[in-house]
Amino acid sequence: MKLVSACLCGLNCRFNGTGKLDPEILEMVASGKAIPVCPEQLGGLPTPRECCELKNGRAKSAAGNDYTEGFERGAEEVLRLAREIGADEFIGKSKSPSCGTGQVYDGTFSGTLTDGDGITVKLLRENGIRTSNK
Repeated sequence: MKLVSACLCGLNCRFNGTGKLDPEILEMVASGKAIPVCPEQLGGLPTPRECCELKNGRAKSAAGNDYTEGFERGAEEVLRLAREIGADEFIGKSKSPSCGTGQVYDGTFSGTLTDGDGITVKLLRENGIRTSNK
């Protein structure tokens, strides 16, 4: 069983209230091979919400508002669910401050990427769960 970013199933849960449908991910969910999750929503953040990027491990908006606590709460919920269902992998939305694996936006809101993982991915990897991106 896998967990996948809910936005990749077309659910309108991204910061701007849109989805990012990936037909392959939607088929995995439809066939019962994956469960969609949105760490930000699980952490209590609204949709839509301010766009955030990671800087020094903190999830902040361009206006300087710090949403790290909500991102961390959501990451903990995703980890709890992964353990409960025995998930062996999480497939996340690339570059996301929650779900990005390997590269995320650098906090300058200039479209610049930096090496690193989103807050949820970091926690999952620390707990032995594989991660990848779409």
